[in-house]
Amino acid sequence: MTPFLEIRGIRKQYGPVVAVHDVNLTVDHGEFLTFLGPSGSGKSTTLYILAGFERPTRGDILLKGKTILETPSHQRNIGMVFQRYTLFPHLSVGDNIAFPLKVRGWSKAAITERVRQMLTLVRLEGFEDRKPAAMSGGQQQRVALARALAYDPPVLLMDEPLSALDKKLREEIQHEIRRIHQQTEVTILYVTHDQEEALRLSDRIAVFSHGVIDQIGTGEQLYADPATRFVAEFIGDSDFLPCRVVEQINGRARIALTDGLIVSDIPLHGNSARKTDGMLMLRPERLSLATKQTEMALPATVEDITFLGTHVNVATRTADGTAVSVRLPFGHQAISGIPRGTGVWLTFDANAAHVFL
Repeated sequence: MTPFLEIRGIRKQYGPVVAVHDVNLTVDHGEFLTFLGPSGSGKSTTLYILAGFERPTRGDILLKGKTILETPSHQRNIGMVFQRYTLFPHLSVGDNIAFPLKVRGWSKAAITERVRQMLTLVRLEGFEDRKPAAMSGGQQQRVALARALAYDPPVLLMDEPLSALDKKLREEIQHEIRRIHQQTEVTILYVTHDQEEALRLSDRIAVFSHGVIDQIGTGEQLYADPATRFVAEFIGDSDFLPCRVVEQINGRARIALTDGLIVSDIPLHGNSARKTDGMLMLRPERLSLATKQTEMALPATVEDITFLGTHVNVATRTADGTAVSVRLPFGHQAISGIPRGTGVWLTFDANAAHVFL
């Protein structure tokens, strides 16, 4: 079956600088796929190549099995929403939404009906005569979304559209984008550097690093089974402890921590034939804390305890000086009355850990 949208070996080079290197990706019809990564990782450049604003050094992009590289950006019929709302300030909300329809030669009656439908979709009924300057940032971004969807594009591209909004408003518009996606079933490619936003919105996430995609998967897959240390660090919070690979069998390792503790059957990422020194990755919420020594436990000292509402963060430090954060649910008995400087024991489930070389 022909993929709905396919990116084949895209590379973008600016002189000696390679911004995007050999990106391959397929996107299903109606999917919400997010490009996630830090600034300079290649995510926006890839999006601009899709939009037709940039031309790749090599590679191809196919929509419904046909290349779109030779099609000018204004003829690709792809919707685009930017960080800045790019609304026409001299036009009303209704005229802003109507603009791409007039360009495409829609009749006046069809435009009037479509503008009404779009205002209903983004819950801005009654705002058609208002100017953008008289609206909040969140309302302006809704208008930009309505304008991008008005002509029913097969793909909607969104480049960090919420980064200019405050946290509360950003979460509100995230909810609206998710609702609109479910209602319209439009295919969305979304760029952000905010991992929480990516997890909240996406069907799948492509994690970009230094111009390549490190890993693609659902939020749950990326969090539970990161393929690289970068993904492990970028998705969620992580603790890293130095270790040595003692033995490896079928992609799993037996390791020795610096205090001599041996832990077996941990997923291994990397080639231990070349390198045996690695880092053990643990999620803070998968660590347990006890004041008495137990089997297979790591000694540490409590440095700080921070109440964060739904949970408590316990900052500890191991004997070799490694900082380890433990996240416990609010009211957990293990932290009751523990002062700073207390010696504790850390335990974890090997199945929830990973070793990166």
